[in-house]
Amino acid sequence: MRLTILLTACFSFILNTTLPSAHAADPKLVKAITNAGGQAMQIAQDDPHLTVAFHLADKKITDETLALVKGSSEIVELNLRGTEITDAGLPHVGTLKNLKKLHLEKTKVTDAGLKHLVGLDSLEYLNLYGTEITDAGLESLKTMKSLKKVFLWQTKVTDAGQAALEKALASAYVNRGVDKVDYPLIADKPLEAFVSIEKEEEKPAEEKPAEKKEEKK
Repeated sequence: MRLTILLTACFSFILNTTLPSAHAADPKLVKAITNAGGQAMQIAQDDPHLTVAFHLADKKITDETLALVKGSSEIVELNLRGTEITDAGLPHVGTLKNLKKLHLEKTKVTDAGLKHLVGLDSLEYLNLYGTEITDAGLESLKTMKSLKKVFLWQTKVTDAGQAALEKALASAYVNRGVDKVDYPLIADKPLEAFVSIEKEEEKPAEEKPAEKKEEKK
């Protein structure tokens, strides 16, 4: 009788005790990110990989903050949009070997910092909108064959720089926020050409003079 009661109590304890999941992300890492003002979420309940966001932090996010995530194999997405991150923080980012998506828009990174990202062999998405990146910085990206989307809106990248990157990364989508002309026959003509075409289209068709009917004699 006593043995039955003891076994029942043991089973009840096991069933009601929350054990660490084999698929849970590193709790120390998650806590450190949260304490720094960021957010860390698992991409799925049975997948320990994390999406980490600092762009909505209620604290100042600096290069020193990134030391918290250095070397993590769990982070697959990192959003640093609008933070105080500079080139000095990118060596930390460069250690996130499973990183697939990186937001650096509206940060203080420059051409010099992009060389620290070259070792990110899993990186597929990179957003550099509103930074000081130039054609020279794109040289570092040309060897990153995993890239599928690169956003360069409001940077100092030129048409030539974009074309060179697209040639090096043939399967990547490079968007500089500049629409390309869809009229190949007149693409090299000045703006006046488009204006004259519009005026021509708006010009009403000329009415043909009415034919005079021959009067019967």
